[in-house]
Amino acid sequence: MAPWALLSPGVLVRTGHTVLTWGITLVLFLHDTALRQWEEQGELFLPLTFLLLVLGSLLLYLAVSLMDPGYVNTQPQPQESKEEQTAMVPQVIPIRRCRYCLVLQPLRARHCRDCRRCVRRYDHHCPWMENCVGERNHPLFVAYLALQLVVLLWGLYLAWSGLRFFQPWGLWLRSSGLLFATFLLLSLLSLVAGLLLASHLYLVASNTTTWEFISSHRIAYLRQRSSNPFDRGLTRNLAHFFCGWPSGSWETLWAEEAEEEGSSQAV
Repeated sequence: MAPWALLSPGVLVRTGHTVLTWGITLVLFLHDTALRQWEEQGELFLPLTFLLLVLGSLLLYLAVSLMDPGYVNTQPQPQESKEEQTAMVPQVIPIRRCRYCLVLQPLRARHCRDCRRCVRRYDHHCPWMENCVGERNHPLFVAYLALQLVVLLWGLYLAWSGLRFFQPWGLWLRSSGLLFATFLLLSLLSLVAGLLLASHLYLVASNTTTWEFISSHRIAYLRQRSSNPFDRGLTRNLAHFFCGWPSGSWETLWAEEAEEEGSSQAV
């Protein structure tokens, strides 16, 4: 690997996230917080649980950041190509060829200019992950947000427990300045993570994506429909997102919804 590859945006972002995660954890341990008090009293269950949650959130972050989000194969095997052609209905479903990759995009796929690939069920490109969020890693992304929010809120409580305000200004700044800055940073990150988790849970519950929600007026397969053609109800939406059930292609579901809508209009 070339030395300059170590300075790529992906390496820098992931390294920065890792350093920030363990740096904040170290600050919480070094100051007189509830975490340190538990440790000094020999009550190790909660400190170890906190460390395991931090480690789990970091591993989930790296998994989502490094895994294939669902790239469309630019050179599909003959069997895969045949299956995709069977799932598509060219007479009914608007199919387009990517002007960058020149591949035939499956329904709900979109080209990411940052990754320079087409991604199945494209949601968005996350700069903090330096990766796309798509069909394969979106469930893990939601799980990461949930676990990260738990860690941030617990860290927020721990930081607050170590703050002592009834001290002279100079002494307080030396003893608690870094911890107070950590508390402010955790407050901001908790707000962002909470908003992201709430928005993605709403999108998952309605079986839509960030890109589709924002740009539905520009997307051919949504612009010509009066409602979301992929919404199968809360329970089935959640089951399909997290468990892959019920199975089936988006093209088939879109065509079935189109037929039902057409028959209802005819009646």
